[in-house]
Amino acid sequence: MLCKVQQILESLFKLKVLGNLKYFLGLELARSPEGIVLSQRKYTLNILEDTNFNDAKATLLPTETNLRLSASDGELLDDPVIYRSIIGRFMYLTISRPDITYVVFTLSQFWSQSHSTHLHALHYLLRYLKGTTGQGLLFFAKLDMRLMAYVDADWAGCLDTRGSVIGFCVFIGDSVSWRSKKQ
Repeated sequence: MLCKVQQILESLFKLKVLGNLKYFLGLELARSPEGIVLSQRKYTLNILEDTNFNDAKATLLPTETNLRLSASDGELLDDPVIYRSIIGRFMYLTISRPDITYVVFTLSQFWSQSHSTHLHALHYLLRYLKGTTGQGLLFFAKLDMRLMAYVDADWAGCLDTRGSVIGFCVFIGDSVSWRSKKQ
């Protein structure tokens, strides 16, 4: 069937069949009997190289335990452009790294007025990425159709607005859907 579709497309368009997809827009795909692994290893290594965190000591968690950031903590950064560009790169990295999503979007709240404490938290995240460059998402070939859901809130966790962040995560088999929202 695939060959027939390729023949039809070749008759209508100029077509070049490149084979199995391995690398596309910073995403690396690896196939195995277990399924497909989607990662951004090379992209992560480029971020570490550009920020001079290649030789940094790795951490086990993406953020310090019980870290609470405020819009007024620390000294205002002289050049917030670097902070913003790294946060932008982190946002693209969250495609294959849901483990850093919460930290990245927390740090992105301080996009317009970045302080030294926010930069310190960003450096901590870079050290976490140093130890987990090869992590990604595994999409299993075999499906298990169980339904699981998790919900959590931080109850007035924002020091500036006293707003809560509520989040949920729903798994149907190995597929996941999640959302978090600041009140």
